[in-house]
Amino acid sequence: MELPARQRGDEQLHPGEMISLRMRLRNLVPGNDLATVIACAFDHRTRILPFIGSDLRMVPAGVRAIGSAMADVGLTKTRIVLQQWNKNFRPSKMRLDGRFPDLFMVSSMLLHSAECDRMIQDACQIDDKRRPLIVVGGPRVIYEPWKVFSDDPQKPWSADVAVTGEEYVLLSLLEVLLSMRAGNESLRSTFLRARDSNALDEIPGLVYSRSETADGPIEELVDTGIQRLLADLDELPNPILGYQLLETPSDKSTLGSHALPENRVRKHCIASSIVLTSGCKFGCSYCPIPAYNQRQCRAKSGERVADEMEQIAYRYGITYFFGTDDNFLNDSNRALDIAEALARRTRTGRRPYCKIRWATEATIHDTIRMQEHLPVLRESGLRALWLGVEDISGSLVSKGQSEDKTFKAFRLLRENGIYPVPMMMHHDSQPLVTWKNNHGLLNQLRRLRKAGALYTQVLMLAPSPGSKWYEDTYTSGLAIEKVNGIPIEPYVTDGNYVIASKLSRPWSKQLNLLVAYTYFFNPIRMLASLVRSKSAIPFADAETRPPEEVRHYSHWKKARRWAYRKARAIAIDAGVQVFGMYGLLHTYRRTLGWAWHLFHGKIERCSKTPTSRIPMRDPQGNPASHALPGTPPSEQISISPDGFAQSTLRKVA
Repeated sequence: MELPARQRGDEQLHPGEMISLRMRLRNLVPGNDLATVIACAFDHRTRILPFIGSDLRMVPAGVRAIGSAMADVGLTKTRIVLQQWNKNFRPSKMRLDGRFPDLFMVSSMLLHSAECDRMIQDACQIDDKRRPLIVVGGPRVIYEPWKVFSDDPQKPWSADVAVTGEEYVLLSLLEVLLSMRAGNESLRSTFLRARDSNALDEIPGLVYSRSETADGPIEELVDTGIQRLLADLDELPNPILGYQLLETPSDKSTLGSHALPENRVRKHCIASSIVLTSGCKFGCSYCPIPAYNQRQCRAKSGERVADEMEQIAYRYGITYFFGTDDNFLNDSNRALDIAEALARRTRTGRRPYCKIRWATEATIHDTIRMQEHLPVLRESGLRALWLGVEDISGSLVSKGQSEDKTFKAFRLLRENGIYPVPMMMHHDSQPLVTWKNNHGLLNQLRRLRKAGALYTQVLMLAPSPGSKWYEDTYTSGLAIEKVNGIPIEPYVTDGNYVIASKLSRPWSKQLNLLVAYTYFFNPIRMLASLVRSKSAIPFADAETRPPEEVRHYSHWKKARRWAYRKARAIAIDAGVQVFGMYGLLHTYRRTLGWAWHLFHGKIERCSKTPTSRIPMRDPQGNPASHALPGTPPSEQISISPDGFAQSTLRKVA
């Protein structure tokens, strides 16, 4: 069940709309002394392969982007709290500048839902007179916004509003609220007035609740529709602003008096996520990304990307970047614009350009298509490319890949000094080992390792909200509802746990994932890597220091530099193996128990798609854009002059 698209020609904002909105907000903000806390939900039970390591050492792009947008318009009294670093944070105990914040925002992925809900519930415990406006966003809310509104009358916690879009939607909401705010009125009180007067209905990308009485349970949700997308990503605020707002890592449940000092950011964040492009031309049935982008491809200009990397490197000393791309090579011209802009600066030999290293995601098909431009990509600082191989036989999904094309792409990347990192997808029809072909999971990993893969990720196919397959995985009996009486929790939806399988022995697939990782990361392979390392590729030990500096080296110093570079290149593969084995220990610890439940417990399968139990509609009383089929019909609620809701008899299918 993919997200619907807006009408043709109305998918994107007009050029300059984002900049105009930022300017208008800068004029509104000075009269409003607002404090904001932005929390990134994180469930520490998800710390397993292949994500362990990067999950704690890289600030998520989403919360940083929202923080940057707030600071850009003048709301500098803002703090970003990462549950990765602040595990015990409690919203009910937060104070910023000695008071409760006016605005509390939570960003969450689906697998971190438990922590997201816990923070919302805790924030709802704050006295109504001091309670902040609660806004929730992130990937979870984009596809299932109803989940942050309680449907239990006995536990009436909920967010005030869900933002199902990007920065423009949030800033548009703030513009309406700040325009209506009277004196020292609380922002939540202003929101309630704006909601009840229908002032929010013209902002696509919001979902908010309506009730029959002021303090009663939620009667229905109003969905203002699918967002308009920002076409020119250069109009976004500079992401460097977000790093100024990070909460210092601690075990406390409260906020510190000051944000994390600039000179300590690199200690906790060794790599920076960065937005380069957005969108993908492929339409994989298990992926919600193309529909979210409304089949549009967007990008930043090369000069903008180079400027962002330069500023982050100069100010915080972070020289490693990971692009948040869906498919970086999706659009050849835009990819080359970014690569050539970075390469031009790298050729100067000046810092920090000569030290910048970055990685991102692409497909096998597009890598081969761009083969003549790979030298420029390498020169720009690209060192690794995560490739959506999925299944080299193409039996699960075809994105133009095949066994021959996969290994050709690997060879091309290695010849140009770029590490290929395969992303694999295990499924019911794939055996662990085959003898006469390479359809088996271990067969494919063996070939990929031989072709030069240093690292890999292997995930199991799981239901993904917003994808074409989502409804079918439930109605066909593929999705599992309970195992041994244990309901499926959000933290197991990341593909590392078998939660969708038609096999009578799904535990075998869970063990296959462990066997696959053990085959790829083990002590024998680590020792072998010291002798025949897969990291020994052209340019892997290339000199990166400025030529002027190297020219003055003595022969002894040059020899030491040469030996250092060679040793570093050889040690990379062994180091990756050690890291993989460390992550594998955590993976065994967390997933073996699930394999045991699958082995001896009763498996109950789903028969229908999970939908909102709260009625949903759009502002005109029509079916809501984000509602799945089966969502309850809604009575259209109107607001009387005294501010209370009055329902009519009109039903919405």
